[in-house]
Amino acid sequence: SYVEKKVTDYAKAQGWLSYKWVSPSQRGVPDRMYFRNGELIIVEFKAPKKKPTPYQEAIHRRLAAVGWHVHIIDDIEEGKKLLC
Repeated sequence: SYVEKKVTDYAKAQGWLSYKWVSPSQRGVPDRMYFRNGELIIVEFKAPKKKPTPYQEAIHRRLAAVGWHVHIIDDIEEGKKLLC
């Protein structure tokens, strides 16, 4: 998506490593993982004003249960704030 590309370009310029999370055997995983200075940020990108699907929400809850928060980003500026 457009938002994902712009935020990822910004993140890379800020020194973050960025990986697209693709899991052929597990649908619904978040879109991106960003790594920098021992920190991991997991992001689900959505079109403006869209929400995660129930299946995506279930994956987010599973990640939260083991200590990882999934950020839902639907706005370029919001994504930049997260990765500044």
